[in-house]
Amino acid sequence: MFDLLYAPWRSDYVTGKKVEGCVFCYAAAHPEEDGELGVLYRGRYSFAIMNRYPYTPGHFMVIPYRHIDNLETLPRESWLEMARLTQRGVKLLKDILRAEGVNIGMNLGAAAGAGIAEHIHMHLVPRWERDTNFITTVGHARVYSTSFEEIYRKLRERAPDYLGGE
Repeated sequence: MFDLLYAPWRSDYVTGKKVEGCVFCYAAAHPEEDGELGVLYRGRYSFAIMNRYPYTPGHFMVIPYRHIDNLETLPRESWLEMARLTQRGVKLLKDILRAEGVNIGMNLGAAAGAGIAEHIHMHLVPRWERDTNFITTVGHARVYSTSFEEIYRKLRERAPDYLGGE
């Protein structure tokens, strides 16, 4: 007997437009598709984009434009901008989504668990007290309790205020 979990939003993953090559490079090169791709903000060296398959509502990533698979040779100016966007992104999540905490991290390489190992990226995962529940811990599934589009609109509307500027 199989347990079924209805997740209609995943149909885009299966039937949607397939990107040839690196999905992050595709997003970087197509600003005209920012709304469809979930881009929150574009900086000089990096950009912030929603995670289409998030751990929690509001999970987004900061990604350098440069296609690079290691942190060691990432140019300093790219790293500094990523750090600035990450720091300001935490405030965005706390202020706008009322996150009570934020997990920040990078999985560098496939051995470290990177789903897209060929292009480094920083995850910002908003957290709330009691957001780990029965279905997450026992059922090994996640419940996304709100509309992805609603969260995206809310964050994108305020992202320039938080992430922009020096």
